[in-house]
Amino acid sequence: MKNHSGHDQTNHDGHGGATPGGLSVSENGYTLELDSTVLTGGVQPVSFRVIGPDGRAVTEFTPEHEKKLHFIAVRRDTAGFQHVHPVMDGKGTWSVELDLEPGDWRFFTDIHPTGHDGAMTLGVDAAVAGPYDPRPLPEATRTARTGEYTVSLDGELLPGTANELTLTVSRNGRPVTDLQPYLAAYGHLVALRVGDLGYLHVHPEGEPGDGTTEPGPEIAFVATAPTAGTYRLYLDFQHNDVVRTAEFTVRTGATTAHH
Repeated sequence: MKNHSGHDQTNHDGHGGATPGGLSVSENGYTLELDSTVLTGGVQPVSFRVIGPDGRAVTEFTPEHEKKLHFIAVRRDTAGFQHVHPVMDGKGTWSVELDLEPGDWRFFTDIHPTGHDGAMTLGVDAAVAGPYDPRPLPEATRTARTGEYTVSLDGELLPGTANELTLTVSRNGRPVTDLQPYLAAYGHLVALRVGDLGYLHVHPEGEPGDGTTEPGPEIAFVATAPTAGTYRLYLDFQHNDVVRTAEFTVRTGATTAHH
């Protein structure tokens, strides 16, 4: 397997292993600090810093998947998923706009501070004021729709075992064969454990321009579930210059027919 974008496949925190990341606000001396943990609903600017072991905001990051920092926002009921790319000022404060509905949210940062021996995921809670209308967990599904696009999921998420997941993208019933690269891959997949939102880092198989990876309709990933249970999968893919997100609910070890 190709070592994708400098990831060390054997390091800690769910990168190639089975331990979920993002369950802690602080790890290895690094802490995720929000400017405000109470927010109002709607499209809102959110700002934060990563505080390093020296007590100062970190300003030097090693890019992973083409970005120095990935920011994921999701409500605790797994609704409202957003994968965004904040902008950092010269003093280490990051800012980004999020579309927030009332409720309890979890924010994740995927980072590799320069000088640290690997990437890590930090997570922090935030509360969005207003009447909270929690949604039940969507039924387990192998097919997701987003606009004119349908994405089907093949493969199993297995506890403690790395396994391939294949997502196939079609549009109005026709396979999409001209996906655009997004974050050095034809898709970016985030998996969260239902119940505590433990964050799994998932690796794409191959990358655009490697001579073998086709731009759709199939996108392959390798993922490991840390435990048995139910997971939410979010696939970001880009087509016709728009990034779309397809969402799945998956239970570990549920067998599926191969097409």
